[in-house]
Amino acid sequence: MSGSDLAEFRDTVRRWCRAHVPAEWRTTQTGATDAEFVAFQRDWFQQLRATGYAVPHWPREYGGGIPIPEQIVLYQELAAHDAPRLVLAFVAIHHAAATLLAAGTDEQKQRHLPAILDGELWVQGFSEPDAGSDLAALRTAARRDGGDYVVTGQKVWASGAQYADWCLLLARTDPDVPKRKGISYFLMDMRSPGIEVRPIRQATGESHFCEIFLDEVRIPAANLIGAENRGWQLAQQTLGAERGLTMLELAERLGNAGFRWLVEECRKPGPLGQRPVDDAQIADRLARLEIELAGLRALCRDLVERHDAGAVGPADASVVKLYYSELLQRMTDFGVEVCGLPGQAVLRKPMSGGWESGAWVLDFVGSWEWTVPGGSSEIQRTIIGERGLGLPREPAGA
Repeated sequence: MSGSDLAEFRDTVRRWCRAHVPAEWRTTQTGATDAEFVAFQRDWFQQLRATGYAVPHWPREYGGGIPIPEQIVLYQELAAHDAPRLVLAFVAIHHAAATLLAAGTDEQKQRHLPAILDGELWVQGFSEPDAGSDLAALRTAARRDGGDYVVTGQKVWASGAQYADWCLLLARTDPDVPKRKGISYFLMDMRSPGIEVRPIRQATGESHFCEIFLDEVRIPAANLIGAENRGWQLAQQTLGAERGLTMLELAERLGNAGFRWLVEECRKPGPLGQRPVDDAQIADRLARLEIELAGLRALCRDLVERHDAGAVGPADASVVKLYYSELLQRMTDFGVEVCGLPGQAVLRKPMSGGWESGAWVLDFVGSWEWTVPGGSSEIQRTIIGERGLGLPREPAGA
């Protein structure tokens, strides 16, 4: 694609954003009810879908097919125009789609991919109590019974489970083999009898995460995805989707709106008229954060481009995930410090946004979520050490 073609595409996206990004969405989504949040997300998804921007990373035959350079431009412009995020459909359009495309049968793809475009919502049922960051230590068990698998167990930290229609579920189908070799991967209908979802109230006041309790839930064998006992390998594919284009989008949002709010905070005069940005040490820290953001955005673009070329290293995605999550913590921590006591009273933030909103206390508390899901920072460092640098494996690795 030539530079002029890319510039023309950027102009097209900019015009679309100016015409379609709801101007007051941050106001209307602050304090929104669950019903208002869901309705807003569904409407925004369909607006993006109508112009082909909802699933640009999917194959053309399923509604995507936008080349990687244009996808990068698309996410840059959506971030620059402070567009809402597709938080409700996040797992569906990234994790579920990547899993179906990698290992789904034709029937599974035809059943679910068009349904996702019509609004089918998904949740990821991977993490479990007592497993910590060791995903392979899961204890939810599935046994074959005729044409079904019968599943009993518990999942936790399941984002958006209260809204989901379907679940990407990992369950142990062979307890007598090394823990990573006895796991299977299922597509579970969330309306099945025996499922109970309990939202978890977080320190921010939100209930982004949920627990899922499974009591003798029957899943048709046709909903097994991939081979029995080979779910661990497929789960890595799912998690890889979390660390690809999604990271590019998050990095662009952190570098656009997130950093702009930080600069504005530093320019606000204090009670005596002094501005934080006039303090040399504050200005220096702000400059260093800007440099770190430039590095993060470059890393993400490089990851996406090499992913498209099939040249991603075994630890590249972990480097990006680790870098983003810890930079998000440093930025929001700095925001809390700069905004001072008045900032402590800002205890509401808009739904449908990113992990940065300018409500610094909530953003800082929420930033700690990112160092845990999808593999904690400790797990990412282990992956980087073992797979990226070739260091010896931990003795406990199975």
